[in-house]
Amino acid sequence: MNKEVIYIEPEDDITDIITKIENSKEKIVALVPPKKAGVLRSIVNIKLIAKTGTNSKKTIVLVTTDSSIIKLAAAAHLPVTKDLKSAPVIPEFKEDEENVASKEELVDAGGDEKEAIEEDVEISAPAEEDEEDSEEGGDKEEDNEPEDKKDAKNKKRSSDKKESKNPVINWIKEHKKLSIILGVGGLVLIIFLIWATVIAPAATITVEVRTTTGNFSENATFTDVLADENASEGKFYIEEKKIESKSEVEFTATGQKNVGNKAKGEVVVYAYFRQSGNIPINSGSSFTISGLTFKSENNVTLSWNGKDISDCENNNEASAVTSGCLISGRVDVVASAPGEEYNIAPSSTGWNTNVNVAVYSDQSMTGGTNQMVTVVQQSDIDKAISELETKNNESESKKALFESIDDDKFIIESSFKQTVGDAISSPAVGEVVEEGKTPKLSITTTDTVFVIDKTKVEEFIKEKAKLANNYKIYSMNDPFVESFTKVDGGYTGKIKTSYVSGPEITENGVIDVVKGKGIGTAQHDLKDAFDGIGLISIDPSFPWVSSIPNDPNKITVILDTEE
Repeated sequence: MNKEVIYIEPEDDITDIITKIENSKEKIVALVPPKKAGVLRSIVNIKLIAKTGTNSKKTIVLVTTDSSIIKLAAAAHLPVTKDLKSAPVIPEFKEDEENVASKEELVDAGGDEKEAIEEDVEISAPAEEDEEDSEEGGDKEEDNEPEDKKDAKNKKRSSDKKESKNPVINWIKEHKKLSIILGVGGLVLIIFLIWATVIAPAATITVEVRTTTGNFSENATFTDVLADENASEGKFYIEEKKIESKSEVEFTATGQKNVGNKAKGEVVVYAYFRQSGNIPINSGSSFTISGLTFKSENNVTLSWNGKDISDCENNNEASAVTSGCLISGRVDVVASAPGEEYNIAPSSTGWNTNVNVAVYSDQSMTGGTNQMVTVVQQSDIDKAISELETKNNESESKKALFESIDDDKFIIESSFKQTVGDAISSPAVGEVVEEGKTPKLSITTTDTVFVIDKTKVEEFIKEKAKLANNYKIYSMNDPFVESFTKVDGGYTGKIKTSYVSGPEITENGVIDVVKGKGIGTAQHDLKDAFDGIGLISIDPSFPWVSSIPNDPNKITVILDTEE
């Protein structure tokens, strides 16, 4: 049966050896270690090699004459041969208390194989390089020494490796868990001390400034021409701000309208005893009977026929008609409104007209029909307007306008004005409401107000307030303009407000005085540095903080006013 010979290199570790065994394609694998093969002087490594052979169904043979390796092979029941030509045999197992049993106990203790390998390297690895160098010439002599002397040397080397001359290291090895706990605790303590002494310290300083309240009232003028502004003299440029809002409400149309067809026909018009001249009947002339009005659709002119009228003076109407003592004509008319009631029969009497002629009809008026629809009427509009006025809230639209103005603008509230536009109905009055649609009424409201530059107003107030040196205004109630009135060239009014003033103390000034000082010293130095200081409160971030940090970012200053 073929076999593969694997020569172990001095730098190979157990992983390299196992990999080579697993990669071998032969059923018999001979391992040839170098001299002083430290990797094979561990019972754990020998057992791993044996286990690899079992798992891969291969026979592993160690080719060596090293007595230490042979003893470990015996313990692992691994075949050994002195050269590649001799038959391999499993050496007789002889338990070695120091070198074999202790290693088996290490593995059998249940630890992870990798941990066991690492531990074994610490315990049973070959001697240091200097020892190997010093013993290099004596290898052959060691091989010739009796087995008892070799075992004694191995025990001594193992013992030297286990013990350290440093008692601290020995204690750490013996108390690994406790050492880890103490190490972590020490690290946490160091981090806490850094945080507590470097990061955490901070302070909040509250300083009460003694102040007084003053009232301000000064006349001012306002112009809409920017070039005319002179804020220091109380003449301010005003801008108009406005906002439009559209209110809408649905309403019910109650009007009725007949949109049917209008009746049409003809009337006969005539006049008596005309010698000369014409009688014009213009389009749109009215002809009424029984309360029903018809309008002429065309222009008609009646003219005398030129006959002698002497025989007509005493004729009655009937003879006048037959004798030709009249002039007449036909006029097309149409009813003034749709409706079947305009479909009337011919009538020789009862007609009235706004033209100086007589009228009768010799034929019926026809074509009038009824078709009733709903239309918007003025009373519907008036009711919807009243409802919109109820819904429209001036305070809400005013609030919306003021909120739309930038914070850097001062609002002249007394200039606020609301303008309500015309009501627009859809459909309009008299128009038909389509089926399935609801009429709507809308009104556009425009809110306007004047604004000026807030900063310029405040500067004007501060300048006119005539404060003492090193005093400043700490707070100011919202100024307002009283008696805002339109005049030629602009507007006039009186700016009024109240303010709180006191000695000028700044946050940076307080920080410059106190940073890096103890709490007591900082309080004393603040009293000396500024006039008009009342109570001083210094609150450290934690009880153990006894001084104020040097870092200004860790100092918070609160300036309270005390009247």
